[in-house]
Amino acid sequence: MFIKKKTNMKKILVVAIALIALFGCNNSKSEKELMSKTDYFVESLQTTYQSYGMQGIENALYTSDGNYQIIPIGRLINVKIMNSDYDKSYTELKETLTKHYKGDFRVNDVYICNAGTIMIDCRN
Repeated sequence: MFIKKKTNMKKILVVAIALIALFGCNNSKSEKELMSKTDYFVESLQTTYQSYGMQGIENALYTSDGNYQIIPIGRLINVKIMNSDYDKSYTELKETLTKHYKGDFRVNDVYICNAGTIMIDCRN
């Protein structure tokens, strides 16, 4: 009986680790893609555009999994969580983006705006 319980616990542990790895990698992949897309806009505001103006919605990008929408507005970059089932909160997303842009002279601030989405401030 003790051996059978031990075997069942091993199976449960293996399944739990596999699920964590599966879902953890998915979030990581989505976040890497998000960082790549926000980096694109941050870089373009430094090299190509003075501002995206108020028509930034025309330049909106989405991550391939549909979890995030990225819209440049003027010299701000708006990041919105699109999937309500996604397990990342705006507070967690703000922390992730703040860490990503820490020390980057092109980004003045990362904050949660009044509309509840994230803004990456690239204003001069």
